[in-house]
Amino acid sequence: MQCLCGDGRLARLCLVWGMGAAVWGRAADLHVERNSTLTMNSKSAALIRCPWASNDLSIRYHDEEWGIPTHDDATLFEFLILEGAQAGLSWDTILKKRENYRAAFDRFDPKKIARYDHRKIQSLMNDAGIIRNRLKIASAVQNAKAFLKLQDEFGSFDAYIWQFAGGSPIVNSWRSAKQVPARTPESDAMSKDLKKRGFSFVGTTIGYAFMQAVGMVNDHLTGCFRYSQLVPKTRPRRRRQVR
Repeated sequence: MQCLCGDGRLARLCLVWGMGAAVWGRAADLHVERNSTLTMNSKSAALIRCPWASNDLSIRYHDEEWGIPTHDDATLFEFLILEGAQAGLSWDTILKKRENYRAAFDRFDPKKIARYDHRKIQSLMNDAGIIRNRLKIASAVQNAKAFLKLQDEFGSFDAYIWQFAGGSPIVNSWRSAKQVPARTPESDAMSKDLKKRGFSFVGTTIGYAFMQAVGMVNDHLTGCFRYSQLVPKTRPRRRRQVR
């Protein structure tokens, strides 16, 4: 800022005042930034989540995907393959490899995967970015073929799979993670029918994890901040009683 004072002493005073104002302004900015950061951190820390969401990757998945009712066939197929790949492993392992899976499996395009031959399967076996289990890789190919048949029969995989939840999400009311089941009569029925239609790696436990992931059931604990956010959107068919 240019000083218009002609007197030397006034010019020096003006300079000192300008420097002081700049310092004060910067201090005020820092105070605002610090308070904003503390506010955001406080809000994040105050959120209560399901206990399995314990790191940055699982927290983001929990907050942005898990339990949201999903009706897009492409997304449903992706979760079907990923849940099968998880068998015997942690979900964190799959989340860390998810982008690698998308690249290796043609963005989970069932039409492309259904055409995978032995050479492609072998190349996947050499891909360190995914779970290199031959049975799981072969299962993805077989499931893609069965998936396409279901689309032809029902018009969409969504129309088929959601019948096992009665057409709308089942809203549970668990207060503790110990109360959440690993399987239900619905997942038993779904698993049985999927196997009959040629799918593999779709046991009832894997099936229930799939149902949780795509929002066919709302298994967020009642104390989790996502529970109340999802309930108004679900139009619950029924609610399980707390045991």
